[in-house]
Amino acid sequence: MTGAPDARRPLPPLSSPAFARAFALAVFAAVFARYAIVAMAGEVTWATIVAGLCAVGAAVLYVRRDELELVRLAPTTLVLLVAWAGASVFWSPSATHSLGGWSAFAALAFLAVVLGHVRDALQTVRALGDVLRWLLGVSLALEVLSGILLDLPIPFLGIQGAIAELGPVQGIFGTRNALGFVTVIALITFLVEFRTQSVSVATAIASVVLAGALAALSGSPTVIVVAAVTGVAALALWTMRRVPAAWRGRAQAALGSVVVVGIAGAWAFRAPLVDTLGAGADLTLRTDLWARLVHLSEMRPVQGFGWFGEWVNDAVPFALVPLGLGETHASALNAYLDVLLQLGAVGLLLFVALGGLGLARGWLVASDRRSVVHAWAPLTLVALLTVSMFESFTLTGAGWLLLALCAVRAGQSRSWRERLEQRMASSPTGGSEEGRL
Repeated sequence: MTGAPDARRPLPPLSSPAFARAFALAVFAAVFARYAIVAMAGEVTWATIVAGLCAVGAAVLYVRRDELELVRLAPTTLVLLVAWAGASVFWSPSATHSLGGWSAFAALAFLAVVLGHVRDALQTVRALGDVLRWLLGVSLALEVLSGILLDLPIPFLGIQGAIAELGPVQGIFGTRNALGFVTVIALITFLVEFRTQSVSVATAIASVVLAGALAALSGSPTVIVVAAVTGVAALALWTMRRVPAAWRGRAQAALGSVVVVGIAGAWAFRAPLVDTLGAGADLTLRTDLWARLVHLSEMRPVQGFGWFGEWVNDAVPFALVPLGLGETHASALNAYLDVLLQLGAVGLLLFVALGGLGLARGWLVASDRRSVVHAWAPLTLVALLTVSMFESFTLTGAGWLLLALCAVRAGQSRSWRERLEQRMASSPTGGSEEGRL
């Protein structure tokens, strides 16, 4: 007679909680430190690290295969977006570059799926918080070393050594806008850690101060906008969690109306808002670029020019951008227009659906459930979708990993699969024992 498994028997290494935590730390560290890794060791080194993590992730999923359901592995919108980007290789003007860009795109999406299934919400927040504390700490230390102790820039890391003049600083993330984006994500993560009491009060306060100081020193105008929008979203979510359940549906509808009116108002009064932020010259540069990209996207409005991810300036269509502007760019400075240019209207629809459905699902989960940790995914998505209006961070690297991870996390709690299973369980012919008797 075969008995139950011995509870004292150690778990296989790949399925142990300690290994899952180490894997999450390694993924977040490799992706968020990408710029520094590439600057010091080259793109091939970073690609090799990601490929190795994907191999380990595949092994982890295989070991845990009895815990997984194929139909619930990833959101449909994520699968379709990655598949459409892969298909675009066949009509891309530069198939080699497109294949390379798609490989990185698919690899990070796969790592997000693995993380979503081996770590729960709080474990994910803790792992990300630990990594961001270290990376922001290293950034501050190098800025102090460069700008105060040595008074010399560190060119290969892009550090200008301007901390003595109160910025702008870049840290190990390459640009001030990239640093600003990371600090906003860090603030969300650190505050959730603080509210869930998953770290000590001293650690939480020191982390928030560190992220806030670097956000201010970055001097990035987009940080102000993203932080403000995320703060308003946090206040709205806090209010929604305190609305009685019977009234919550109407309150959510009213909130949606307010959001639409607020977006329309911000657009109508964009000129004074831009003047207030002191970003007039920056916005003019962006609007000129965006107008050029809209014109180019009309050449292939449905399927786009093929997925590249980061721009390859000597490949079409990116080589055509300077013809109208007289200057080169590394991205569209707008994720939505970047997707439109590369994947056409179909890709843009899938991208918006991925972020929008993930936000809606995550928001409803955070509104209904008691634990504050469920607020991390929707607030992170708010930050990602907002910064996508000014940068293309959410299409590559850490931004894309977080977008895919938040979508996976939200899809685990509210999706058509879950509702289908509930209907089948409650059906007289369903899988429950009561239904068959």
